[in-house]
Amino acid sequence: MAQAPAPAPATTSYGCAACGADLNLSSAHLYPAGVYFEAGNKGTLSFSWADESRLRLAAEDRIRPFFETLDYWGIQRKRTRISCDACGRLLGHVYDDGPPVMEGTGQFGMGPSQVVPRRPRYRFKIKAVTPIAGGGAASSAEAASA
Repeated sequence: MAQAPAPAPATTSYGCAACGADLNLSSAHLYPAGVYFEAGNKGTLSFSWADESRLRLAAEDRIRPFFETLDYWGIQRKRTRISCDACGRLLGHVYDDGPPVMEGTGQFGMGPSQVVPRRPRYRFKIKAVTPIAGGGAASSAEAASA
């Protein structure tokens, strides 16, 4: 007897909580909840990819002390603000504390450091995004092809 294949895991799409615009954020690109990041993860959802055509990105470069976590503090903070392209509401920030781009022990073989290039992490506030009913852009594209 042949067994039926297991159903593919459902993905969730997220939109702006203020205006309802589809941000094309998929749970397929969501980092697991237990992943540690230097800049923290409290009250946020972290994605490895985001559709930048649906977002407004603005570079922030502040020179003043900041303390996010025990491992993430300093004098100068460089990050990118993420806002909804439709309504302009602040959704979160892009940090460069994602997984390393290269394998190895870091500069001069001395372990990981800030010199090692890292992938961007799109960190959205939980209160700023909301799941979209029907799966959003991904499932509407699948429905159109069926």
